[in-house]
Amino acid sequence: MKSKDHTSRLRPRDRLLLLVVPPLLALLIKALTASCRVVRIHGLEQEREALAASGTALYATWHQRMMYLTRFMKPRRLWILVSQSRDGTYGAETAKWLGFRTIRGSSSRGGARALLQVSRQLKDGQAVGIFADGPRGPARQAKPGPVLVAAKAGVPLLPVMYGVDRCWVLNSWDRYLIPKPFARIVIHIGKPIYVPRSTRREELEPYRKRFEDEMNTAARWCDEQFGKERPWKRAH
Repeated sequence: MKSKDHTSRLRPRDRLLLLVVPPLLALLIKALTASCRVVRIHGLEQEREALAASGTALYATWHQRMMYLTRFMKPRRLWILVSQSRDGTYGAETAKWLGFRTIRGSSSRGGARALLQVSRQLKDGQAVGIFADGPRGPARQAKPGPVLVAAKAGVPLLPVMYGVDRCWVLNSWDRYLIPKPFARIVIHIGKPIYVPRSTRREELEPYRKRFEDEMNTAARWCDEQFGKERPWKRAH
């Protein structure tokens, strides 16, 4: 059952739309991503070593790079952090139809409680996925929350990106990518970033910046496999 915190922002018609839109959207995403073909994966050994050492990881991607990863990451049985906004409710319901479990919260609403839940799941050995630039951005700027949670839970941050040879690029705040049918895909799993448990809040910035740089390096590598880097700021 959804909490009052989530449902209080819904309009009356949303109750009906939530019964119809998420399953249809999930079906469309499954069909579209199933038609795509992964031609290269970089960094699987890094992921195996990180998981062998820590048991689990806090997986991270940019909001822009979400769609194909719903297929690639599904075998890892992730919990996903989704915002408490109205749009987030649609996203959370769609994520459930795609086979993921969700934690509700973001940097702007319910953040502290959500990050505590993320930390608990990680300490229990569950894998969690987050969008490092949150539900609103700024695009490709990592929030400090994931870094703090990774430190407290004693697990690595593990960037995961995908690139695509053919896609639609939305004029959204992050220039969201939608692979076209039968597109070719590359995956980049970045270097694990370990943040010491003893790290204090005022000491997080160097790790946050390293995390952000590794995320952008991974995204750039993916794009350059098919040419030049994809845009990631809204066109004016």
